[in-house]
Amino acid sequence: MATKLNLQADFAPVSAQAWKDKIIADLKGADFDKKLVWRTPEGFSVQPFYRREDLKGLKTTVSAPGQFPYVRGTRTTNDWAIRQNICACKNARKANAKALEVLNKGINSLGFCLDHEKLNYHFIKTLLNGIAADCIAINFSICPCKAAELANILVRYYGRMGYDTKHMVGSINVDPIKGMLLKGKALTREQVSAKIAEVVKAAKSLPNYRVVAVNSVILNNSGAYAAQELAYALAWGAEYMTMLTEAGVPNYRAANAIRFNMGIGGNYFMEIAKFRAGRLLWAKIVEAYKQPIFTTALRNAAKMNVSAETSRFNMTIFDAYVNLLRSQTETMSAALAGVDEITVTPFDVTYEDPTDFSERIARNQQLLLKEEAHFDKVVDPAAGSYYLENLTASLAAEAWKQFLAIQEQGGMFQLVSEGKVQEAMAANLKARLGDVAKRKEVLLGSNQFPNFTEKAGKKIKVESGKSKACGCAGSCETPALPTLPIARAAEEFEALRLETEAAKKQPIAFMLTIGNLAMRIARAQFSCNFLACAGYKVIDNNGFATIAEGIKAARKAKADIIVLCSSDDEYADLAPKAWKKLQGKKELFIVAGAPACMEDLQKLGIQNFIHIRCNVLETLKQFNQQLLKK
Repeated sequence: MATKLNLQADFAPVSAQAWKDKIIADLKGADFDKKLVWRTPEGFSVQPFYRREDLKGLKTTVSAPGQFPYVRGTRTTNDWAIRQNICACKNARKANAKALEVLNKGINSLGFCLDHEKLNYHFIKTLLNGIAADCIAINFSICPCKAAELANILVRYYGRMGYDTKHMVGSINVDPIKGMLLKGKALTREQVSAKIAEVVKAAKSLPNYRVVAVNSVILNNSGAYAAQELAYALAWGAEYMTMLTEAGVPNYRAANAIRFNMGIGGNYFMEIAKFRAGRLLWAKIVEAYKQPIFTTALRNAAKMNVSAETSRFNMTIFDAYVNLLRSQTETMSAALAGVDEITVTPFDVTYEDPTDFSERIARNQQLLLKEEAHFDKVVDPAAGSYYLENLTASLAAEAWKQFLAIQEQGGMFQLVSEGKVQEAMAANLKARLGDVAKRKEVLLGSNQFPNFTEKAGKKIKVESGKSKACGCAGSCETPALPTLPIARAAEEFEALRLETEAAKKQPIAFMLTIGNLAMRIARAQFSCNFLACAGYKVIDNNGFATIAEGIKAARKAKADIIVLCSSDDEYADLAPKAWKKLQGKKELFIVAGAPACMEDLQKLGIQNFIHIRCNVLETLKQFNQQLLKK
């Protein structure tokens, strides 16, 4: 007869220290912290495992969805809005036709980019013709100088259409600080305050319209890490809260007017934690504006409204369908984190204006999460996860630390005016691009595991892989302030590969595999992957009996590069033999690895070694200089 097990009675509890002791034993002397504790780019450490006791004392676990401080969400459902942006700068009728089309394909939030010079009542009437504006969210992006006029036109139009303006939902993206960052506009604090206060007062009849924006998505697209983006976004929002309340706007109305347009990075769990931590911290910031008491209206207004957009920073031109994988996991992060609205960036935006096909895929990425994966059916599934709760708390602590540092230096407006935010982001971007160059940060298809045969030059239809500007182009004057650096992580690798594509002859890299079977195979695979990142044609081989045989085969293949692939022990003998036969000839000779005999080989004149500690980008740039000038 089978014996039933009682898990609690028959299995004694194991302490966290016992688990750690077992892990240390299995590490066989290796340092636990160095081997398994992850020091995140955000500035805090993540343990290799968490247990129930790690939840003790965490404030993130004490509230329910829809309850202050909203760490578990601002709603009791998880049904986010699916948004698509449409350029309406040139033609209202065409934009209207496209909007009506996509509304029948799953979209329930529209974003219109407007030209301030064409704004008038007739333009808005044409743009919104046939759209049930009381059933969906309608969002507008326009120059701040025309935002109040737009709000007045919307109130007038909605009134004439018989809508109840108190229940209209949408936004007007008014963000003077964004203009300072992107265009270098020098504005005074009074000018910024006046612009946002004017539009808030103009939109008084639209209480559910978020008319002041914090566009931290531009920081995300500049390579900001999660804690960094969140800290700046909170300081940005706090700046606008202070400006509005000082201008006489009631605290609850000021908080209700602000929307956070945030990016979604590629670090899956970190991004879930970012949005959860963001809601917690923003609620605490809004609470600080209680005058004289924390009213119910202000408590409700402390709900952080987030429109999330998948990042462009990690999108690529080469192997562009991988962008779908990136944006899908990013969308999953935002959906699970309970944001209010998501925009998926079409996968082809790096090299052309998005096509109908790519826009359709972008819409369907969210529809799949809702209709097939049922992500909209569960509120905050991260709740109670030992790892995610600790990640949320750690990220909140780090973001708060950075937020306080910003405040101590005068706040977001002051730092932007002094160029310090731009300087910090430029330094961060330089560091991230350095990590990409060294493969510390991997971009599949660009700096690691490229598509060996892909040619991308002919598909690029927009300059430098950047879509045409939409909306108010702003002043043509020389920027008065430093501007925010905007770049994609893969751009330098792409430029290198496109340079190779444009050359008269594609360099051929030949793997001279010899000696130890396991090592020559491993190093040949590494070398093929390494050199294909520059767009070289790579030829792998099973192995050669002698150096002479390998060189003969390489020359028959008209190789421009010969890569010696063997073991460290054999390089001391094989590399000098190969170098002697090749010396003075046209081929570029490379040794795959960093053998102990490297210094001796360098004394012979062998200078090219490729290995895991290489700066891949700089090494390939040097190779291109030697190969493409021929």
